[in-house]
Amino acid sequence: MTSPLIDGRALRATAAPAAVSVVVPTRNEAGNIRELLNRIARVLPEHSPHEVLFVDDSTDDTPDVVRSAAHDHPFPIRLLHRDRPDGGLGGAVVEGLRAATGDWVVVMDGDLQHPPELVPHLVGRGREDGADLVVASRYARGGSRAGLAGGYRLLVSGVSTLLSKSLFPRRLSGVSDPMSGFFAVRRDAVAGTLAGEGLKPLGYKILLELVVRCRPRALATVAEVPFTFRARYTGQSKSTAREGLRFLQHLAGLRTGTALSRMVVFGLIGLTGFLPNLAALWLLTRSGLHYLPAEVLANQAGVAWNLLLTELLLFHRERAHRHWADRWARFALLANADLLLRIPLIALLVAGLGLAVLPATALALIATFVLRFAATQALIYVPRTRRPPVRGDGGKDHS
Repeated sequence: MTSPLIDGRALRATAAPAAVSVVVPTRNEAGNIRELLNRIARVLPEHSPHEVLFVDDSTDDTPDVVRSAAHDHPFPIRLLHRDRPDGGLGGAVVEGLRAATGDWVVVMDGDLQHPPELVPHLVGRGREDGADLVVASRYARGGSRAGLAGGYRLLVSGVSTLLSKSLFPRRLSGVSDPMSGFFAVRRDAVAGTLAGEGLKPLGYKILLELVVRCRPRALATVAEVPFTFRARYTGQSKSTAREGLRFLQHLAGLRTGTALSRMVVFGLIGLTGFLPNLAALWLLTRSGLHYLPAEVLANQAGVAWNLLLTELLLFHRERAHRHWADRWARFALLANADLLLRIPLIALLVAGLGLAVLPATALALIATFVLRFAATQALIYVPRTRRPPVRGDGGKDHS
């Protein structure tokens, strides 16, 4: 009996319903595919309806290996190859969740660091406890991070977990391992979120995205199963410094999901701009430049710093619709216009309303800050027209 390998563009239309869908995001994991499928086949009963769905961003022969291995197993093995890896591994998982047909969807890596033998236990725990989400945790009692190679990766994992739980103490309550990429979720619990644009994956921490955006409304009950994180079967880790930066961007995006929180972060970024401003002023005056032109030039150093952090932490998703030179020019114009607006406003408050200088200055600072935040968002980062995102060929399977 052979297993159907379904064209990526026809996933939803042709896939038969399954009780359990195993979604495996892959990127250059050709050496792990056959072993992964063999171990899944050994732990999922042949008579139970299940499927394995690979969402693939590979540049090697991983899709070919999946096609070949599909004929060796009786259960459906489905392939969605993406020409554009939008959202990274997290984006691949979201595509898989949308395409899955199972009542339960198990998400796991393709490198065998997540033991396939745990798949039925995750689903079983969810059904027994009536949970919406079951997390395979390295930090639950009985779990282990043994497969994390070296002290550096252990440190990064621990710090990332601590940072995430510190920023979202209520949403992550009861979730000991928000960095885990191994979990089972009841598909109906997240169907509404998947149908809209509630998820904005960036990088590989999709569990964190799901829990923060869907809990407690959609994911009301969460359970955990301990597991030992294994060493890779073959291949190299995809965890890089660039992925670390994307994680920080993702964390900032999650934390600044509301206008108020964005405004607070915008203000904090503005405060940090005093440091490069003062440093530039000291260097310019030490070099013999008069303090007045030095003030103007030093202010530009603070503006550049603020723009850099604003784009990295607040608006990294909204940059693409406008050229970088246009964004920088607009940001600098707004930042310097703030100075021109503040002085007349202080004069109006003092002379026209009779306020003392200090409260008038404080009110002017608040007013111009709010205006600058609103103008920055509206004039630089909000697209002039909302167009559907440009995608590849719809996930075509090049078979």
